[in-house]
Amino acid sequence: MPDTNKLSRRRFLKATGGVATAAALAGCTGGDGEDTTTEDGGAQETTTEMEETTQEGSGNELSGSVFQRINSTITTFDPVAATDTASGIVIQQVFDCLMSYPDGLPTVENELAADYTVSDDFTTYTFQLEDATYHDGTPVTAADFVYAWERLAASENSRRSYFILDSVGIAHETDGDGNYVPGSLGLEAASDTELVVSLETPFHDTLEMFAYTSFAAIPENIVGDVEGYDGEVEYTEFASNNPVGSGPFEFNFWEQGTAVAVTKYDDYYGDVAKVDNVRWQVIEDDTAAYNYAMNENADYFGLPTAQYDPSKVQVENTDEFGRQVGKYGPVRNGKTVNYVGVPTLSTFYVGFNMAKVPKPVRQAFAYVLNQDRMVSEIFKSRGAPGYTFTPPTIFPGGANEAQSTIESDYPYGVGETDIESAKAVMEEAGYGPDNRFEVQWTQYNSATWEEMAKILRDQLASAYIDMNIQKADFSTLLQSGRDGKLEAYTLGWIADWPAADNFLQLLNPPQTEVPSNDPVSYINWKPDNGDAYQQATDAYARVKDNPAPTDEAQEVRDEAYVEIEKANWEDVGFLNIYHRKDETFWYDTVEIEPFGGMGPSRQKLNNVTLNR
Repeated sequence: MPDTNKLSRRRFLKATGGVATAAALAGCTGGDGEDTTTEDGGAQETTTEMEETTQEGSGNELSGSVFQRINSTITTFDPVAATDTASGIVIQQVFDCLMSYPDGLPTVENELAADYTVSDDFTTYTFQLEDATYHDGTPVTAADFVYAWERLAASENSRRSYFILDSVGIAHETDGDGNYVPGSLGLEAASDTELVVSLETPFHDTLEMFAYTSFAAIPENIVGDVEGYDGEVEYTEFASNNPVGSGPFEFNFWEQGTAVAVTKYDDYYGDVAKVDNVRWQVIEDDTAAYNYAMNENADYFGLPTAQYDPSKVQVENTDEFGRQVGKYGPVRNGKTVNYVGVPTLSTFYVGFNMAKVPKPVRQAFAYVLNQDRMVSEIFKSRGAPGYTFTPPTIFPGGANEAQSTIESDYPYGVGETDIESAKAVMEEAGYGPDNRFEVQWTQYNSATWEEMAKILRDQLASAYIDMNIQKADFSTLLQSGRDGKLEAYTLGWIADWPAADNFLQLLNPPQTEVPSNDPVSYINWKPDNGDAYQQATDAYARVKDNPAPTDEAQEVRDEAYVEIEKANWEDVGFLNIYHRKDETFWYDTVEIEPFGGMGPSRQKLNNVTLNR
């Protein structure tokens, strides 16, 4: 059955004049666009011969060369169900889409699409498919995409139905209540190798959307969670034990909370992987992850901020994409490792369930938070202070315009802590020494974020706010958000496609309602808890109503994007902290290509080579 939360949201969108081409986030929530806590990276081709090894992990043996990495908590391998980066990193290797971001650079290229044409009105896309096979040996066909995208639109397991129905806006039918009619997508398998896609109206990032793993090909009828398909295996078998895709690696094993591994697919239609296996150790704790890397159990890793020393970075080259490449070290084990730092399209923030945290409290948070100080002292300058939710490089007019808008209009002070204003806004709302507000702060397991939280807690105490800090693993945090149980929380978002609406969809009020099965964010923005609710709703409707890849439509969208940012400043649904500079490190045993601005989770690993 269709999810009732999805249906009520679609009814709301229809009632407010929105069209199905809503411009939507890495993300592989992300994720990708997507919610994230992870840092990881990518690879480069060489001709070095690899030493044969056998890797044992909790009873699972891997024969041949093993590229060792670290990951966070994984929830699923179903492309339409994943909203976290940890799952997306593995899904990226197992499943292929029509398009891809080569090495995570923000420019799409063909993947399963051997070729394509676009109609003059930008509403019909015709794709010719590569001669590719799934890991079970069956060929990839256009009918598989029809089935896979029907699951994205209608499956009870889908967390990204709005991507296909509202964001890219593939043509479809709705019933009298505005609910999607199963089987009505504007898709045609014209032949085994030709897929025709019809949009209701043009969308400015259609090809970019088709690079997101929610749109990946899967074998037709593999699971029966949509009308018209009985399914060949149980859903849990597919999503947890045997995810069958057409990517360069096939699933090997997953031991929840411990490790996951994939093995190269020898019949891959593209570049066959140069390593035999990729294995991720699942480690949530920063210190444990650091020790694991320093013991050289991981070839390629991030460094927790607590163990990071910016003075040890030696940048040797900055390329045209802003990727800084060089060396870092020595690290604790005495070695100097390789380094890449990339300003990715990402944003990290504090979010508020606006129904539980009153506006004066949210504004008090904004007054005391000094983003510049936090980035410099707590995050050790591993990013840029964030006052807009949109990353500066894709803000309307670019980074300079973003800075100008912040300096002229940001209402809570730039680069300062204003406790007196925080007290004043609380006192005006009736709070004081004998009427304090208690708020629960929930964050993922990060010592760095906890350090920032403690600073905020101590500052807020002077403004009649008592903040309690608790930590949760990533999957628990996300589920608590969907269930509407969070008050103040920390998360991040990495681009699904490189445009402002990919981020600002998180500030479209109808998509923030909790409890809900698949909200885009958990701020619960409603008319009774935000004065700028209507401003944000109307502005996002203009984004949805002007989705075309034209200069005129882009101008309308750009104006609306700025209005949404200012509506968020007014009501403080999100309090942005910083835009991350992703930094990754690796030993000389690995040859890799630096990842690009879409982030390391968007990079295939088939061109990694090992020198051991």
